[in-house]
Amino acid sequence: MNFQAPGNATVIGSFPHAEADDALRIIMECVPTIPAWPQLPFYPEERMVRQYNEGMPGLRMKEDNVFFDTSQPEFETELLEFYEEYLKVLDMEQMPLDHKLGISPAYSRGFHVLYKTLAGVGYKPLAVKGQIAGPLTLATTLTDQDRRSAYYDSRLRDVVIKTLAIKAKWQIHQLRAIGAPVIIFIDEPSLAAYGSSAFLGISEDDVKNDLQEVIEQIHSEGALAGIHCCENTDWSLLIKANPDILNFDAYGFFDKLILYAQDVKDFIQRDKILAWGLIPTGNPEDIKKETAGSLIERWKGYLAALERLNIERKRIISQSLITPSCGTGTLTPDLSERVMHLLREVSEILQRDYVEY
Repeated sequence: MNFQAPGNATVIGSFPHAEADDALRIIMECVPTIPAWPQLPFYPEERMVRQYNEGMPGLRMKEDNVFFDTSQPEFETELLEFYEEYLKVLDMEQMPLDHKLGISPAYSRGFHVLYKTLAGVGYKPLAVKGQIAGPLTLATTLTDQDRRSAYYDSRLRDVVIKTLAIKAKWQIHQLRAIGAPVIIFIDEPSLAAYGSSAFLGISEDDVKNDLQEVIEQIHSEGALAGIHCCENTDWSLLIKANPDILNFDAYGFFDKLILYAQDVKDFIQRDKILAWGLIPTGNPEDIKKETAGSLIERWKGYLAALERLNIERKRIISQSLITPSCGTGTLTPDLSERVMHLLREVSEILQRDYVEY
């Protein structure tokens, strides 16, 4: 899909609000051209470990802890039933809104509010964005009954990957009814720890292949795939996974991204999109002190660094989106909304002063 929305803004999913309507109000006010559904970690069901696990076989809950229990005699039956349903879904041209491998309203209040809002008003944005947890993040966070990471059990790892791929498909099937291109971000915060002792035995090919399985499912449904990592990581690995959009924390880690100069240059020259996480979200003092003007000045320095790689300025800008550096779910609502207003102001300046139509 050939998609460009130079200088336009979208968001990373999480918001601190307790009401989906309140989060969606600020989204539609500040990023109306590429709205996304808000994740609300105020609710335990909407935190990353739980939001995307509906329909997985063998999942149990004990004292608010969700885990796979492969020791139960019914696990193998549940596993077989999961794969039977997975194969049926692969052939579906339209997954129903209430499909058991979708995301129910109790686990995604914001998705269902966004869907009803956009479908009801007939508003057609440039694109609409959804998101899922990344396979590395979810499979290394979920454990089995012995507290062993699900990633190291090949059966559970495959279940996680396929569940995420189907939840991406389900979102695409619902959101495409709005009549705009659909973007699905794969959120991989755990990639910041890739290569450390926390992830011993996990190879580059493992991470890349798992991401590619999800990305290929997104592409097969005619949607765009983005990868979001909010800290530093091996950026060449993410680029090799072939996303359409690379979302990075430009505010805090542009100097790390530019170390992968040739990979970044090749990525842009393949008509891919950089989503600059230019608005700070990690430190409240940064959020308070920055202005749209100061953030534009920072971005101009980054732009110059890419130009020194012999990438045409116009091309960089035409293939750029703007986002917060990460989600705002850990902030207060007031700070979250300040991030959103900064995002809108920066996007407006970029489109007015830098984008060449």
